[in-house]
Amino acid sequence: MATVNEVHHVSAEALKEAGGATGSPWQPLRQRVFRMLWIATVVSNIGSWMNDVGMNWTMLTLSADPLSVAMIQAASSLPMFLFALPSGVMADIVDRRKYLLFSQLWTLIAAVGLTLLSVAGLVTPAVLLIAAFLMSTGAAMSSPPFQAIVPDLVSKQDLGAAIALNSLGINISRAIGPALGGLILSFAGAWVVFALNAVSVLGVAWVLYRWKTEPAVQRLPAENFFSAVRAGVRYVHAAPVLRNVLARTVAFFLFGSAGWALLPLVARRELGLGPGGYGIMLASIGLGAIFGAVMLPHLRKHFNPDRLMVLASLMFAATMLALAFVRHFWLLNACEFFTGFSWIAVLSTLNLGAQRSAAKWVKARALAVYLTVFFGSMTLGSALWGQIASHYGISVSLCAAALGMVLGSATVLRWRLNKDPDLNLEASSDSLAAIELDVRLDRGPVMVSYEYLIRPEDARGFTVCMQDMRRVRRRGGAMSWSVYEDILQPGIFVETFLVGSWVEHLRQEERYTMNDRKIERRVQLYHQGEARPVVRYLVAPA
Repeated sequence: MATVNEVHHVSAEALKEAGGATGSPWQPLRQRVFRMLWIATVVSNIGSWMNDVGMNWTMLTLSADPLSVAMIQAASSLPMFLFALPSGVMADIVDRRKYLLFSQLWTLIAAVGLTLLSVAGLVTPAVLLIAAFLMSTGAAMSSPPFQAIVPDLVSKQDLGAAIALNSLGINISRAIGPALGGLILSFAGAWVVFALNAVSVLGVAWVLYRWKTEPAVQRLPAENFFSAVRAGVRYVHAAPVLRNVLARTVAFFLFGSAGWALLPLVARRELGLGPGGYGIMLASIGLGAIFGAVMLPHLRKHFNPDRLMVLASLMFAATMLALAFVRHFWLLNACEFFTGFSWIAVLSTLNLGAQRSAAKWVKARALAVYLTVFFGSMTLGSALWGQIASHYGISVSLCAAALGMVLGSATVLRWRLNKDPDLNLEASSDSLAAIELDVRLDRGPVMVSYEYLIRPEDARGFTVCMQDMRRVRRRGGAMSWSVYEDILQPGIFVETFLVGSWVEHLRQEERYTMNDRKIERRVQLYHQGEARPVVRYLVAPA
C-alpha cells in the first residue's frame, strides 16, 4: 500500500506556474485550519505507513506465495483505479468538507474492523486483501477533494508554499511510519499497529468537523453526476498535454510497481529480515524521498521535465536490479535510498504535468483520471510481477521489470511532458451574449454555429487552426463538432457544435480559459467580415 499514501503529493513548482508566490515557506502554517489539518494529516499518514508494514508482514507470515504478497499491493491500488474518477466528480459537484468527513469515517470503520479481527485471531490472507481494498477505497474517496481544498485554506500567494508543505509532510511520514511500524511489530502484535492506524484517522476527521467553510455561490445549478463524468472524460480526450502525462504514467508505473510489490519478499525470503529490518528498508526509501523533495527545485533549473523523468526512470530501473541481486543489508538500503529519490522525482514531475494541464473547473476530475491511470497501472503491474515471481523467481521478475522501464523511457520521443509550455488555464473573464439570453435551462439539445468569411488563400491555414478550436469546444463540453464550407458562397465557413442543453452551453461559456481565448482570437484573425462572426443558437423545439 506504499503508493496509496502518496496520492496527496503535489510539487510546489506546479503552483508557481499558476502565479503562487510567498515570502516564507512556513507562511501557510499561520493559517489555523491549514496548520491543524497539516499536522493531523502527517500523523494519519504515519499511521497508514505503519499499517502497510503490518499488513505486508502479516501476509508474509500467513503465506509464502509471492503472488499472495504482491496481491496486497494490487488490492491497495485497485480502489484508486475503480473509484478515483467518481470521487473526482463528487469533489467537483458536492460539499467537499462533508465528502471528506464521509471518507474518513469509512477508513476508520475499516481500520477498526481489521483491528478487532486481528485481536480475535481471525485474520487470513483473504481478510487482509479485503481490508486493504476497503481502506484504499477510503483513500480513493479522499484524494481528489484533499487536493482540491488547498486553495480554500490559504491565500493565493501562499498556495505554492502550502503545496510544498504538504509534500514535505508526506515524506516525513514516509521516513517515520515504516520504521516505527517495524519497531512496534518487533515487540507487539500486528493488532497494535492496526489499532494505532485507526486512532490516527480521528485527528483528520476532527479537524474537518471543526472547519466551517463559506457557502459557495453558484450562478448555475450544479451538474448531475453522470453529466459531470461525461464532461470530465471529454476534457481529458481533448487535452493533449494531459494525455501525454497519462501515457508516461502507464510507461513508468506498470514496471515500477514491481519494486513495491516484491520488496517484502526480498526482505523476508532473501535477506531473512524481521519486521524491524523491513521497516528500516522502507525508512531508507522515505529518507531518499525527503532528499529528493529538497533537491528537486535545484534539479528543475538544469533539467526539463522530460529529461528529469528519463533520468529518474533509469535510476529506478537500476535500483530494481539492485533489489534483484544485492543481498548485503546496508548496501541494499543505500540503493533503496535512491529508490525513494527517483520515485519522488517521477511522481512530482507527473503531478506537475497533470496539475498544469487541468483547468480549475475540472481539476478534481482531471487529477482523478490521472490517479485512475496511476493506480490501474500499479494494480496490473503488481499482479503481473507477482505472477512472474511465482513461476520464475523474484530476480527474474525484477530484471524483466527493469528492462521494461528502460524501454518505456523511450515514450519521451512521442509523448512529451513539456508540450505547450506557455499553457494558461486561468479562467477567462470575458462576458458573452449567450449568458444574457432568456432561455429555459433544460431546453436542448443546442446547436451553436459561427459563420466566418475567409479569403481563398487563407482557407488552408484557417482549417488547420480550427482543429485547435475543435479541442476548445470539446474540452468545454461539446458532444460533437464540425466545420463546413458553403459551396454556393465560396469563402463562407460555418463552425457547428452540439451540447446537451442550454445550461450545458452556459457552463461551456463559463469554462473558457485564457488559453482558449487565445486560440479563439487566432481563429478570428482569419475572419474578413466587418463585424464579428455571426453566431446562432439552434435549440430543439420545446
